[in-house]
Amino acid sequence: MTPAARTAPRGPGGADWRDVPLAPVILLFGPEDFIASRATDDVRRKLRAHNSELETTSLDAAHYTAGRLGMVASPSLFSEPKLIEVSALAAMSDDFLQDALAYIKDPAPEVTLLLVHAGGTRGKKLLDALKALGAPRIECQPFKKDNEKMQFVSTEFSLARRRIDAEAVRALVAAVGASLSELAAACSQLIADTSGMVSTDMVDKYYGGRVEATAFRVADAALAGNAPVALSTLRHALATGVDPVPLVGALAMKVRQVAKVHGVRGSSAQLARDLGMSPWQVDSARRDAAHWNPAALATAIKVLAEADAQVKGEAKDPVYAVEHAVMVIATEAKR
Repeated sequence: MTPAARTAPRGPGGADWRDVPLAPVILLFGPEDFIASRATDDVRRKLRAHNSELETTSLDAAHYTAGRLGMVASPSLFSEPKLIEVSALAAMSDDFLQDALAYIKDPAPEVTLLLVHAGGTRGKKLLDALKALGAPRIECQPFKKDNEKMQFVSTEFSLARRRIDAEAVRALVAAVGASLSELAAACSQLIADTSGMVSTDMVDKYYGGRVEATAFRVADAALAGNAPVALSTLRHALATGVDPVPLVGALAMKVRQVAKVHGVRGSSAQLARDLGMSPWQVDSARRDAAHWNPAALATAIKVLAEADAQVKGEAKDPVYAVEHAVMVIATEAKR
């Protein structure tokens, strides 16, 4: 008997996408394709480790025809274990819904049914039935917070038995954190192409030219009161085609973080929980806060609000708007 048939499924929502529990029916739920892909790879790897003769079949729930699931799940001539991967559940046909509801009540032996649902309420009756049965549900949700992306990077390096310092993690997330798949690829490249502790310099060498990384370098210099470096970095970024909007966005995020921690007592871990930040962000903002007082912060927030409106269409010269904001912020900060 295969693990799919003998492993007791965990409760919905409690499973880890890096270590998917095997069961007769598994649900991957959410819009993050990268996590769904990783979870699928994990299921394939585990099943093939048990039996290299695993037979894999793909079905599209949106273009499904009645009876197909039962046909694919039926025993083969030599009874090889099967993995049936069903995509597009968020657009499933009524035929698939009916067949799936019937199938999960009595799954075929030696078969693992992997269902991929991108989110939404389509097929709610099936989702509720899977929950009632206790089928493992793997949440495939995008990482929206920087601390989630930071934890992802740290885990990728830990699993590869490599080390990366905290500032390098921050720099990597700033450079390629918009896409989880790009972030994973960047981790893989650094792991493959470098040795020893991965530093900020290494990250900058590979990804320092990215818009997000450039924006945060401008913000770091401005918040520290280093006007010459802030302006020269800004002008280089603008000259190479970086749009003013992400530059203002990075400045605004940094100023908000400084305002959150300014004058607040407590450990980094405690403040991270209370303020919705990661501990490294708290530490970084506290270092920047040493250059600021409440009046200066108020001025910075006001000039950034004006710059944000100007770079989004209210000014004829968005470049001047962002340069003015950077200059005001760097001047307000105490060196």
